[in-house]
Amino acid sequence: MSDAKPACGRRFSPAEQAAILADAKETSVTEAAKKHRCSPWSVYDWRKKLKRAASRSEAPPKSTVEAPAEPSQEDRHRLILEIWRQQPGLGPSQIRNQLKRKGFKASVNTVRAILEDHGYVQPRMRRKEHTGRYEALRPLQLYHLDFYHFHVHSQKQCLLLIIDDYSRFMPGWTLLKSEHAAGVIDAFEASVQRYGKPEAVMTDRGSAFHSWKGLSQFERLLEEYGSDHYLAKEAQVNGKAEALAATVQKELIRQVEFADLADANRQIARWVQFYNYQRTHHALGGVLVPADRFHGWQEQTLKRIEQGHGADFQDLLSPEGRGLELFKVTSVGGQPAVHLMGRKVFG
Repeated sequence: MSDAKPACGRRFSPAEQAAILADAKETSVTEAAKKHRCSPWSVYDWRKKLKRAASRSEAPPKSTVEAPAEPSQEDRHRLILEIWRQQPGLGPSQIRNQLKRKGFKASVNTVRAILEDHGYVQPRMRRKEHTGRYEALRPLQLYHLDFYHFHVHSQKQCLLLIIDDYSRFMPGWTLLKSEHAAGVIDAFEASVQRYGKPEAVMTDRGSAFHSWKGLSQFERLLEEYGSDHYLAKEAQVNGKAEALAATVQKELIRQVEFADLADANRQIARWVQFYNYQRTHHALGGVLVPADRFHGWQEQTLKRIEQGHGADFQDLLSPEGRGLELFKVTSVGGQPAVHLMGRKVFG
């Protein structure tokens, strides 16, 4: 019947739509719709869709910069285990942050599940009360010094840790057979020669740092540098150094068996390099490493991470595209101060 109504609800295949559009081009939309028993509005709609598809295929790409490819689950799984095997002392949240820094995304639960499938055991939580709180406002404002004791084949060793309060950066360390002032002074002076002198230093009342009668050798050195010396009345007050010692124990001492003292020095040096430039820190927001704040790279690092490019060790050390905070002016209590490369030069 020539006057038959279009079939309601019928779906036409892509081949049928192409044939109808071809007939509409040769005759008209109305004639093609009657011939194939479809709605003229459907023919118009198919024609519009065909034109839009053709225009999209001919349009130039919006950007010449390709977005970073989304990593597969296998790649992410492999990277999680690779980080854990390299640094078995890291927990799920720490590894999640390491992944985020490299441009990968994963939840803490996902990381924990993968680690547990390969033998990870969640450690028990220990809580300690802290009295006193210190928070520096810039690099080199306050250093913490403390010793961590461990054994290498029954030989007691004293690891001196030096940490910058503001950034958690380790500007120095040394391995000694006993706590003595000479070793402390050598390590401290080496850090000063490399990074500059701190405005103040906090230690406990150990004999290597403090003397009950007069000034100790280390305190005389601080007096020469013009650095203030704060004595912690209890271990918790020097909490950042205590936390660093716990991290060293968890992530290095319990994970590595040193062959001898020379191997211990090599392994510690390698770990300190990792800690300063690659290990993300919860106290720094979870994605920054100590070097980011100590050297003034935090803004550049956060920008790269937000853009999905990641910020690995080589990115931090490469001078190309890196932003450094070279010059800074602050005012505290109405008193101006000038800082050059994080070091106070005036005020």
